[in-house]
This record gives sequence, structure tokens and C-alpha cells, in this order.
Amino acid sequence: MNLGQAVKMAAKSISSNKGRSALTMLGIIIGLAAVIILVSYAKGQNMAMAAYYESMGTNQISVYASTWGNSGAVDVGQELYDYCLNLDGVLGISPNGSVWDRPTIKYESKTLSRESSRSYAGGGVSVTSYNNSDDYPRIYLGNDKFGLCSGYTISKGRDLSYLDIENLNQVCVLGSATAEYLFSFANPVNKTITINGRPFRVVGVYQSKAAGKELGGGEDAAWMQDSINRMDRMILLPSTMTRYFNNNQPIEEYVVKAKDSDSVKKVTTSLNGFLSGLINTNYGSYGVYPVDTWAKESTEANAMQQRFLGGIAAISLLVGGIGIMNIMLVTVTERTREIGIRKAIGAERRSIITQFLIEAAMICGIGGVFGIIVGYLGTMIVGKLSFETILIPSAGITVGAFFISVALGILFGMYPAIKASALQPVEALRAE
Repeated sequence: MNLGQAVKMAAKSISSNKGRSALTMLGIIIGLAAVIILVSYAKGQNMAMAAYYESMGTNQISVYASTWGNSGAVDVGQELYDYCLNLDGVLGISPNGSVWDRPTIKYESKTLSRESSRSYAGGGVSVTSYNNSDDYPRIYLGNDKFGLCSGYTISKGRDLSYLDIENLNQVCVLGSATAEYLFSFANPVNKTITINGRPFRVVGVYQSKAAGKELGGGEDAAWMQDSINRMDRMILLPSTMTRYFNNNQPIEEYVVKAKDSDSVKKVTTSLNGFLSGLINTNYGSYGVYPVDTWAKESTEANAMQQRFLGGIAAISLLVGGIGIMNIMLVTVTERTREIGIRKAIGAERRSIITQFLIEAAMICGIGGVFGIIVGYLGTMIVGKLSFETILIPSAGITVGAFFISVALGILFGMYPAIKASALQPVEALRAE
């Protein structure tokens, strides 16, 4: 028997038992779809986190320092600032505080508030409807080095200055998305917005975090773009404005910009040593965390999650494979006399094995095609529900999934095929 005849016989056997074949394929379809959906979901998370850390900038070090009770009159922020100015390997340091509540922000007829936050995107991206208070801009409290330390670049006007901080000037710098919403196509520089009724003059606008970045095409890129847009929904105020917000509580978070990746470890060690001598841990606490470390930990955690989700989905494929083996054993039993006749007229064991393996591979291959279709549809639905965008499985996952399904047919069809080829002609011909 040649290969063409074996394929024709396998197709005839599958078509003559349509219901049974469809149910057998169902296990493969569900398992393969689960693999594609879960792996694509994990990949989407990885890309989003990568975009987030990239948009924050490189060589950053986050510092937390807080004192309470009988800690004395130590001004941790000023001491830390003075130390970093003289520390080799540091380009700048800025407070990284935030306004805790959501004060009402107004410019003429435009309003952003806790209760209703209209939609805006920015960065050259089409505006979409959110109607979600989560799109309210984050209000940062920083200094003249905030843009440098946090990876923001001025596109219009200027950044905060040292005198703005010292003189308590009521000025602000807007993120690109916030500027687009409040001012549309007008130039915001030297215009005045109000925050909880207090006027703040706009002195500059930051460039979109997406500017100059090659995000590529596809829906994954759109999801990354959305993550970056969240960074553009911001307002920067002088850190001394904390006296008007947050009940005048001191800022406890700072961001330090190192010169290069080689300086990050050295600066981190120096900052840990300085803070350990400055802060009595009985009356305070501190921490120094390179952002690169968070990115690595996040990548490792996401990779572990991806393997875990893939393992769960693989169990479904295993169940489908066992179903294939079961149905092929039934097929061998039904066709025992046919096998006996073929062996009696001289068919080799190899041809019997090939016939049954091709049939098992065809069942899994057809199931694999339907599984890929279901996986694509499921991935798009999950992406829309989870990430508010449409995820598309990569070509590598798709091709790999198909070959996995065919390999499953061969693997789990091997035992029934060998069993069929081992039948003795006389015993097979006696079977009813």
C-alpha cells in the first residue's frame, strides 16, 4: 500500500464515522484553543509590562524614606537631595509624590473631576470613549529634575525650575494627553488651569511617551500604546505644593537617575549606606529599589505564569490525546478482520502501522485547524474583555500549535497501530 492509498483509506474511515470523529476531535480543539488563548494572554501581559518599564525610562532608582515619632528634626528629603548632588554616577534626583485625592481640574468649560472623567487619549492616538474615573490624570509633586528622572521630555514651553520650587510658584507641566483634552489644538503654555479652585499657570507640556518609539503593528502594539498613554495622563506640580495638598504631609518617595546601567548598582549601594546612617529604624524606614530589578522580577514572574498557564492548557491536550488513543483502539477492534485479510495476502507490519498512524494524525490535524480558529476567536474576546484591545496570537504559536496537534495524533496513535500490526492473521480472520 502506498502513501496515497493510506490517506484515502484514513479519510474514508473518518467520514464513515462523522459523529464519533467529531467528538474525538473535540478534545484536541478544546486543548489547542486553551493553549493558544492562555499563552497569548500571558504574552500580552509581558508586552504591557515591558512597555510600562520602557516608558518609565532606564537607569532609574526608586527611593522610599520615612520618619516618625522621635526621629528628631532630620529633613530626609533635603539631606537625600544634598547627598545625591555630590554623588558620582547620579544625574539627578526628584521627589516622586502624588496628590492623594482627586481635586477638580478646570480650564474654561473643560473639567476633570473625581465623579466624571471624560475620555481623552493623546500622543497622536485616536480618542476613544472611556467614561471611567480611572482615566483621571495623576498629579505628581516633583522638582526641576522630575522630567529627567522619570523619562519625560519637554515638547512645549519649559520644565519646572529650581526657583519654581523655592518660591512656591503656582505653575505646572502637563502630560501630552492631559494637554490635548484640556486645550485641544491650542497652545497651553502660559494659560491658567485651576486645581480645586487654586490657579496654576502652565509653563510646559511633556512630549508623549510614545514619541520616537517603534511599537510595530498589530493589536499587541495598540495595547502597548494604551499603556504608554496612561503615562501621558499626568500633571506635574512643584513638590512644595504639598502644603496645599495631602494635609501638608512630607513626600516619602523619590526617583534617582543614574548616569548609566553600570552606575545603578554602585549608586544603589551608596544610597543604602547613606540612609542606614541617616534614619533610625526605630523611628523610620527606607528602601532603595532599582527599576531594572523590578522589570527583571516582573519578567521572571510573567514567564513563570506563562509556563503555568501553558501547563494547565497542556493537560487539556493530554486528555484529548488519550481520547485519540481510545478511539483508535476501538477502530482496531472494529477492523480486525480487515487487518487479518491484509496480513494474509502479504501486508507488512509497517504498512499497517502507517495506515493507522495517518488516520490518527488526520483526526488531530483537522481538530488542530478548528482548534486554531477557536483559539483566535477566544484570544480576541479575552483581549477585549481583559485589556480593552484585540490580541492576535503570533504566527509562531499558530504554526507550533498545528504541528503539536499532528504530533499528538502520531504519539497517541502509535500504541493502537502497533497493536493492530501485531495481530496474527488466523486469529484476526476468526474475529466477528
